[in-house]
Amino acid sequence: ASWTIDGIPRSETLFGMIRNTEAVSPQGTISAYTDNAAVMRGDQGGAFYPDPETGRYDFHVAEIDILMKVETHNHPTAISPFPGAATGSGGELRDEGATGIGSIPKGGLTGFCVSNLLLPGARQPWEIDTGRPERIVSALEIMLEGPLGAAAFNNEFGRPGLGGYFRTFEMIHAGEVRGYHKPIMIAGGLGHIFREHVAKKPIPPSALIVQIGGPAMLIGLGGGAASSQASGSGQAELDFASVQRENPEMQRRCQEVINRCRQLGEDNPILSIHDVGAGGLSNAVPEIIHGAGRGG
Repeated sequence: ASWTIDGIPRSETLFGMIRNTEAVSPQGTISAYTDNAAVMRGDQGGAFYPDPETGRYDFHVAEIDILMKVETHNHPTAISPFPGAATGSGGELRDEGATGIGSIPKGGLTGFCVSNLLLPGARQPWEIDTGRPERIVSALEIMLEGPLGAAAFNNEFGRPGLGGYFRTFEMIHAGEVRGYHKPIMIAGGLGHIFREHVAKKPIPPSALIVQIGGPAMLIGLGGGAASSQASGSGQAELDFASVQRENPEMQRRCQEVINRCRQLGEDNPILSIHDVGAGGLSNAVPEIIHGAGRGG
């Protein structure tokens, strides 16, 4: 893709411009663009959790760093806003927990960009109904259902939603409609990670691969592929089948396993960890293998 900003053609890619910020100002950055979330240098602090030996709750002093993550879940939210936005927040939560060799999500954010809302009885002077692909829901439906889905997952998982944004944009330029018929649904958050757990560890021969979580079932199939197609160009069955369904209770259980492992400090048994997202095990396991230099 080519980019023109304020009338000036740019040679960098959009993602290259984003990464350039960290490249020219890396102060405080421990990890960026290499793991499931970025890690910024924190400070010494007390973490409140039970002692692995006695089970007694107490403060444990450690070097605690800050992790942060933002990603999008646009296609599923365009097809079915409540589960699309809910699993957007759920996927971002998993990325936080799967940073380094285990960390804790703390606070979430969500954001939405959509086309004109066309509110019944309150249409604004600048709004024009330009239509939309039949398998994409309206901007109004996205904003009625999407924020509820994201908030529901965060709440049921046990993470507060602390911030976010919402905006509408649609215009006609050079005879073309530009807008967010396919919305931007942003899921993000902050968490913390012990300094000793920031880096994934080497994986020796005969190491065990452990998968935890619920059954996949015949839902959420082909989500990665469906999201890369032109909006509405796929079969309706693929569009709807590609939307995952949320399971915050199971995800909370998985996070508790991670929490228990990280509370062991240097005895944390996790060597490397990834979340099982788009692509399933055919993606998650090769990511671990490749990242450890064992093939993949």
